[in-house]
Amino acid sequence: MVLPNTPLPSITVPRVSSPSIPPRTSRGLWKDAWRRLLRNRLALVSFSYVVLISLAAILADVLAPYDPARLFPGLSYAPPSPAHWLGTDDVGRDVLSRLLHGARISLSVGIFVQLIILVIGSLVGGIAGYFGGRVENLLMRATDVFYAFPDLLFVIIIMTAIGPSIFNIFLAIALVNWVNLARLVRAQLLSLRERDFVLAARALGAPGQRILTRHLLPNALGPMIVTLMFGIPQTMFTEAALSFIGLGVRPPTASWGTMIERGNQAIFSAPHMVLFPGIAISLTMLAFNFLGDCLRDALDPQTTR
Repeated sequence: MVLPNTPLPSITVPRVSSPSIPPRTSRGLWKDAWRRLLRNRLALVSFSYVVLISLAAILADVLAPYDPARLFPGLSYAPPSPAHWLGTDDVGRDVLSRLLHGARISLSVGIFVQLIILVIGSLVGGIAGYFGGRVENLLMRATDVFYAFPDLLFVIIIMTAIGPSIFNIFLAIALVNWVNLARLVRAQLLSLRERDFVLAARALGAPGQRILTRHLLPNALGPMIVTLMFGIPQTMFTEAALSFIGLGVRPPTASWGTMIERGNQAIFSAPHMVLFPGIAISLTMLAFNFLGDCLRDALDPQTTR
């Protein structure tokens, strides 16, 4: 029994500390793709090789032991030796020096042609995919006309018409190979233009040019990068084929294709003239193909490993 005016004993209720919730960190598509790419050993090896061969091409004047056009009388078809690590060609030029300088031409063709393709394909595919209607029909029918021609045959026709030079090689290969990127961009934009964020931008009064450049093309950039990456080895192979048949880089400028063309005349007596540029082309094409495969996997949002 509790007497009146008797204070009740105080009861202390223990505080229960709420569990600390770590702050939520959200990674974007590009950061997540970069993290997955760094975890892929094949991607790291391929990327390291691409960087290495690019640096060798840039620093060819420093790394090359001789001038690529220098002649060594009496040393034609010389095999590899301490003086000439990869031997000499049919007129006595150092193969290693020409291989390093030839990397400039082959890599520049592969990269700059893809930049031209990026401009043409993004413009044609972007306009067709966003506006649709008659504009899309007209642009896609023109694209189908270009797509109907065999690639290498069309490039040979253009090079025969405008003449062989490094700039004409860029132009001819780009005019033939932009159609695949244009069709890809159109397909991506047809899917993206009905998304909620695009409809919201239209409702807010954003002009079509802003929607195309700020919302649609950046979201289609992942597949575009993968397509361009796969296009680099294809372009390098096309340049080598043109140089092999005499429609590529004009001598005495060195490229891997012209080196193989010169070495084909003595492939049994001096196989080193074909072997080393052939290995360089093969390894570079493999590196870009592997890097494209890894980029495709890294940019896939459904990839968890």
